Amino acid sequence: MPDINRQLAGTKGAYNRWAREPDRRAATAPARRAFQERFEREVDPTGELDPKERAKRAECARKAYYADLALRSVQARQRKRGAS
Repeated sequence: MPDINRQLAGTKGAYNRWAREPDRRAATAPARRAFQERFEREVDPTGELDPKERAKRAECARKAYYADLALRSVQARQRKRGAS
């Protein structure tokens, strides 16, 4: 279990940061862009695809990523129920 003091301090810091942020969307734009670029590199590591095709494939890779997260979440909940 995480140290509750560190967890609460982190939560407090996040709330303080976002309380001072005038434009949340602009503040998180670089992270969103990097996340999208990750999938583009995954589907086209050499950069040879047409940009439209790369975008389509990257979108499918992103959806597969989230589907995998959902599957893992279901499996973890099932294991937790089974362990009780």
